[in-house]
Amino acid sequence: MHENSLKELLIFLAQSIVDDPDQVTVDLSQGDRADILTLKVAPDDMGKVIGKKGRIATALRTIVRAAATREGKHIIIEIVD
Repeated sequence: MHENSLKELLIFLAQSIVDDPDQVTVDLSQGDRADILTLKVAPDDMGKVIGKKGRIATALRTIVRAAATREGKHIIIEIVD
């Protein structure tokens, strides 16, 4: 699984959660120590992606990081509006 697969995984997971899946975008950039996936959703869907006490955001990060770790990659996920 390479970076594009990780990006597609994050898009799939986010689109499954939100009300407006067409507004979900993920940008990939290279950081010094890790690749950075930046997740953007519609403003009304921000609460759904973050969840109560950040539980959904934590779950998204855990799933994508687990997939990345299998490939020896380090991934950071940022959620922005």
